[in-house]
Amino acid sequence: MIYDRLRDRLPAFLHRYVLHFETAIEDAVGEFASSLPQGVRLLDAGAGEGNYKHYFAAQRYCGLDLGVGDRDWNYSQLDVVGDLNVLPFRDATFDASINVVTLEHVKDPARVVREIARTLAPGGRFLLIVPFEWEEHQQPHDYFRFTRYSLAYLLDQAGFADVSIRPVGGFFRMLSRRMFSALQFFPGPSIFIAAIFFVPPALLLPLLEPLDRRRNFTLGYICSARKSV
Repeated sequence: MIYDRLRDRLPAFLHRYVLHFETAIEDAVGEFASSLPQGVRLLDAGAGEGNYKHYFAAQRYCGLDLGVGDRDWNYSQLDVVGDLNVLPFRDATFDASINVVTLEHVKDPARVVREIARTLAPGGRFLLIVPFEWEEHQQPHDYFRFTRYSLAYLLDQAGFADVSIRPVGGFFRMLSRRMFSALQFFPGPSIFIAAIFFVPPALLLPLLEPLDRRRNFTLGYICSARKSV
């Protein structure tokens, strides 16, 4: 598909500007990994193809996934094939955990967050990233979207403290991304004609981000928390 090829070939500076949510995720995972001591046990709960494994070269990484989300993905590098609803680990096995754009794909998110908390040692750290204003993906395994308040509730009920929930962009970032996404509906060379109408405003809209102070329209949320001692 031309849209996918063009998106994947964006120069680095445009990649960061256009694919704002993906860039924010990479930055958050990288910062989380850098903040962890060497040798600690890290669970990637919902690891998929293990795209974030390289960030945790200094830690004892364990990637777990059920391996059913996307038929085109290669799950062969998983350390454990398992169910997030019933993690096959003892209590307090890990010192840290990440769950990156995965919670929307489980039918019982509260139970999954509790299971992650159970397998974390007291004081263990958790990075949770979820989409909000996002299209359906990995159908039919796409069940939920989360507000900042539902995330706070899920984390509190699972026994997490020191919770931080940060929106990734506001209304104008979201609108910009939707305009870029519109290009995928134009087949063949017509995508270049559509780009004349969609790309210029899509590039300019993020400049208006300071106008949206509440960030109620956001692409997603990046959350950090610590298991209560």
